Amino acid sequence: MSKLAEFRRAERELQEQLALLEKLQADAGLQSEMEFEEKLKALMDEYGLDLAKVVAILNPQPVELEPVAPASVTQRRPRQVKVYVQPVTGKRIETKGANHAQLKAWKAEFGAEVVEGWRLA
Repeated sequence: MSKLAEFRRAERELQEQLALLEKLQADAGLQSEMEFEEKLKALMDEYGLDLAKVVAILNPQPVELEPVAPASVTQRRPRQVKVYVQPVTGKRIETKGANHAQLKAWKAEFGAEVVEGWRLA
């Protein structure tokens, strides 16, 4: 490439860069950002802070807490099997809860106290 061609290319790139610079200087967004930067630097000087401290204040790192020891898990005592024997028929029911259909029927027919008397130890 000749020196003259290289000069023309550099001159053209310079003109493009100058046009871009003028366009950016006229941009209102850029003006407000520059004003903000000046005010921020003035505040940093006033309070004696550097950029790293300002960033740490505005965006703090999460603090790692020590893990809490899990509370001791207490297990329920397993339910005991209850055995009921109907004295007239000799029918036997084994259940761990009071939600047994036949047991409910007996309690409805004979009464809860009577049926509890049929329970074997």
